[in-house]
Amino acid sequence: MKITNYNLLEKHLLTMKNWRLNNVTPSAFEKTGPIPRSITKTFEKFKKELDPNSESEVIEEFRVSRYQTAASIKYLLLLVTVPLIVNQISKSFVFSPFVDYFWNDNQNDIFLNESQEERAFSELQRFEEKIHFEILIGQSPPLSQESIDKEIKHKAVELAQYYVQESTDAMKNLLADVLAFVTFVYLIVTGRRQISVLKSFVNELIYGLSDTAKAFLIILFTDIFVGFHSTHGWEVVLENGLRHFGLPENRDLIFLFIATFPVVLDTVFKYWIFRYLNQVSPSAVATYKDMNE
Repeated sequence: MKITNYNLLEKHLLTMKNWRLNNVTPSAFEKTGPIPRSITKTFEKFKKELDPNSESEVIEEFRVSRYQTAASIKYLLLLVTVPLIVNQISKSFVFSPFVDYFWNDNQNDIFLNESQEERAFSELQRFEEKIHFEILIGQSPPLSQESIDKEIKHKAVELAQYYVQESTDAMKNLLADVLAFVTFVYLIVTGRRQISVLKSFVNELIYGLSDTAKAFLIILFTDIFVGFHSTHGWEVVLENGLRHFGLPENRDLIFLFIATFPVVLDTVFKYWIFRYLNQVSPSAVATYKDMNE
């Protein structure tokens, strides 16, 4: 009896693994039409309740939903953890020794770009001014010019070591991030079936939220990425991103991006609300407008 139950369970799991997308919550992939999706779902619900086979269909839908949720979470964790692991391992054990050897033996430069030079020179100038200021106000004993030059030289050596490390880290980050991105693309290309299941799961999760929750998420998203204060956030993200890859921090490029990209993103987002969300969940759009006023 136990063997028979085990065989049935194994057969069921095998069937679920070979299960095709057209059997997974098809409502998540229905094209939007003139009739709101909430109304069509209500009629479908009444139709299922009147169906004599509704109980078996509910059980099957529960099994499908459970498999869909488990498969989506596993694949989502795979998409996140595998590229991160590849990034850290390749950076620490592959690219780090290679870059350090190449930079120390064949590279005499300290800086990768002018932005690093400006930051280093500015910090060294502030350090020299700090020494003179502390001597003038009596917080530091009077020093000879030779002692001051010695302190400045020591600080210059520290800055040189710091920016050499920053330059080599930037090269390691670039190589490791490229490899992690290739790994991520490979997982996407080879996991088309899992992507379809994940897309169905996300659609059901989003459209299953209440109208208030949808409106809250919309307002939160717009305020963070395209809101009035989003320019400062974009500026910080771009500066850190450029510094992460050792690229020059061009202020004109950063300001041009801030002036154009959030506008384009806001336009796309409003088009999505008008084109899709207004047909799928008009009540959520109405709630969003009321909350945003």
